[in-house]
Amino acid sequence: MTSIASTAGAAAPADPRARHDRAFLGHPAGLGWLSFCELWERFSYYGMQGLLVLYLANYLFLPENVGNVAGMDVLRHAIENVTGPRSPAQLASVLFGLYAGFVYLTPIFGGLIADRWLGRTKTVVIGALLMSLGHFLMAFETALLPALGCLLLGVGCFKGNIAAQVGDLYAPGDKRRASAFQIFMLAVQIAVVAAPFVCGTLGQKVGWHWGFGSAGVGMLIGLATYLAGRRWLPPESPRSQGKADTEARAPLGRRGIMQLVLLVAILPLLMLSIVGNQQFQNAYPLWSQAHMDMWVGGFEVPVTWLQAVDAVFSTVTILASLAFWRWWATHRTEPDEITKIALGSFVAAGAPALLLIPAFAIEAGGGKISILWTFAYTLVNDLGFANIMPVGLALYSRASPRGFAGVMLGIYYLHLFIGNIFVGWLAGLLEVLPGSQFWLLHAGLVGAAGVGLLLVKLVFGRLLAPDDAQPAR
Repeated sequence: MTSIASTAGAAAPADPRARHDRAFLGHPAGLGWLSFCELWERFSYYGMQGLLVLYLANYLFLPENVGNVAGMDVLRHAIENVTGPRSPAQLASVLFGLYAGFVYLTPIFGGLIADRWLGRTKTVVIGALLMSLGHFLMAFETALLPALGCLLLGVGCFKGNIAAQVGDLYAPGDKRRASAFQIFMLAVQIAVVAAPFVCGTLGQKVGWHWGFGSAGVGMLIGLATYLAGRRWLPPESPRSQGKADTEARAPLGRRGIMQLVLLVAILPLLMLSIVGNQQFQNAYPLWSQAHMDMWVGGFEVPVTWLQAVDAVFSTVTILASLAFWRWWATHRTEPDEITKIALGSFVAAGAPALLLIPAFAIEAGGGKISILWTFAYTLVNDLGFANIMPVGLALYSRASPRGFAGVMLGIYYLHLFIGNIFVGWLAGLLEVLPGSQFWLLHAGLVGAAGVGLLLVKLVFGRLLAPDDAQPAR
């Protein structure tokens, strides 16, 4: 499942035009422009990401090519000082994990830059330009590391700030806000479906650089869309005033401090809950190209197309999860967020556990496995993940003490930062362990997260319960 963008905490005053603006599906016209811009940005991001680990493992990090990458000797030495010697595929997985992890760290700094100095519009434009430059630099083997640096900085400037502008379209209390973000995320899902077919096909069937170049063109289209729709977007919010903000923030108190500590303490459990999902973009493509029959009706399906399968299932399973919990709430008491995340972890653990079946068949000399295993993996994984990532966002936005929600949402994404680095290291075990042990390890880690979260619920459940569920004192 694709990762979900963070939203802002409290919205700034919206443009007065937006209160009566229903030009786009009953929402302000600005939502249409922002959604279309986000579609192209996510197209470029996932198009590039779907190619990256395959490009590195199958081409750039091979002994005859890796010497072309400027600065790679220094980076490889730093990595192998920690991990030990790495093969080309293992080195590709580690670097991919570092990239995928830092994507969730840099938006914290992008938000600070926008809030303190530049404002959202300038920061988003700078982010789009940096991402475009990064995609086009990927066409040059020597510029791999500067390209990834530009992409990380660009995502940091772009990701959180454009989502915050969606919230800024609406006045406080406007009930259209929730459905606005659903529309916004629908644009993301469309991009995730399209990107593997366009960028992935060009990269694998025509040339790697064609795939990366198409991602860069997509980002430029997104930037042009953003600039064209600027007049319908909300005005800039006032910059943070430091002392005034501090005075406006209510004192934490003992309970608030304990809530902050607990929300930080459960990050390792949340990190374990995502390893099966994040591995789908790292080790799974490498494992699939080695062991999966990719020929369908005389056509060899590019491995990157498997990402589109995940995007389709993630959209369907989110909608199914929403419908299920709505039905459940009409018949029984709906569980809290911690319980939902734990249940989601148990379901998600079933995805790598399911791969034990084809893995055992491969180890028994059964040859190539069917591409249908991808459908089975993504269905089970996405059913679980639909109750992990979005529900985690809801938990941190609700349970954070007043005045700390924005900071805590940024901290929440640290589990993805740490988790992707951990997943990159785990992917290296694919060359050391048999497939059955590799996937069993992932199933155990995700299941352990579910057990740990249930223990947190049992011991600290009242601390994170909604205010209206607290016992009277």
